[in-house]
Amino acid sequence: MSSRSRYPCSVATVLLFFSAMPAAACPFCSPVSQTFTEEIASMDVVVIARLTVPPAGKLGAAAGQDVPKATFEITEVLKGQDHLRNTKSVQTVFFSAGQVGDLFLIVGVDPPAIAWSTPLKVSERAVAYLRKLEGLPAKGAERLRFFQNYLEDEDDMLSRDAYDEFARTPYDMIKELKPHLDHDQIVAWIKNSEIPVNRRRLYLVLLSVCGDERDAGMLERMIRSEDRQSRAGLDAMIGCYLTLTGPKGMPLIEDLFLKNQQAEYADTYSAIMALRFHGTETDVIPQERILEGLRYMLDRPQLADLVIPDLARWQDWSQIDRLVQLFKDADEKSSWVRVPVVNYLRACPKPEAKERIKELEKIDPDAIKRASVFLPFGPGL
Repeated sequence: MSSRSRYPCSVATVLLFFSAMPAAACPFCSPVSQTFTEEIASMDVVVIARLTVPPAGKLGAAAGQDVPKATFEITEVLKGQDHLRNTKSVQTVFFSAGQVGDLFLIVGVDPPAIAWSTPLKVSERAVAYLRKLEGLPAKGAERLRFFQNYLEDEDDMLSRDAYDEFARTPYDMIKELKPHLDHDQIVAWIKNSEIPVNRRRLYLVLLSVCGDERDAGMLERMIRSEDRQSRAGLDAMIGCYLTLTGPKGMPLIEDLFLKNQQAEYADTYSAIMALRFHGTETDVIPQERILEGLRYMLDRPQLADLVIPDLARWQDWSQIDRLVQLFKDADEKSSWVRVPVVNYLRACPKPEAKERIKELEKIDPDAIKRASVFLPFGPGL
């Protein structure tokens, strides 16, 4: 098993107790940056402008020199016409490469003396894209249908924005897009080794919405592969696989990543994240079956702390004796399991749990103190 880097025990415990919270956006997807919609909403003025007078001298400002500025002719106002009145041009700091006649997106705040941003060069295609944003629904399938068309657009700026829109969308809302998803295209993207891993995760989420058991064989081959590239985005891959196979897919994941003492930490953690997703976002697999899988991690003391908070959050109080024994058996390689065990017992409503805490306090009073200091929210989760 590969080495495991970790936070100090007490901090890790806090993070892990809260990591089982339901996701607020697309599971397994992380936004890269602010979307154009978000940026436009936060600005007072948004314009498309054409470079007319580039900055004098070389791009960039040397020490002691004035910051280079350029002049742009406003060709279209996307927001804030009232603030501009008769303004026809913008002069602002300019560090980018560009030729006279190139188009740029420029945003401004704090009228009437508008502070303009550094211009962002855009294509004619991007300008057409930006024009359409205002007319889109604020949320829902119709909005996502628009961005779906740009997920692998030749203009990287647009494909990035489309990805970020999906990454900020809750899973339940993504599921509404099912009738409009192009299954074969999504599978092709998943198989494409040149697709970045964050996008592959998104496409696996989309496949979990529009796929079926016929796709499970492909996913199983990827999950079993010893090639890291084939298994890129393993958490989303496992989540998708289990969505399509249901409970009968659990043994594969358990054998490869939960029971397997030689499984790498990153792979095991990916499997746990996939099970958390199913425990909070879907009803494809009964919660008791998910808990059964997570309990196998208690046979791996060095990693058991990863799942103890999940057992507590889903109120699986059947493991008191087992966790107490983990506390007692902990050594320098698994000592961090003690704080999660204590917090599990603190959360447990059974009277015996409080008695076991007193028992464990005699063994390691410092662990009891750390649990109280770093999770000071009482027994409730």
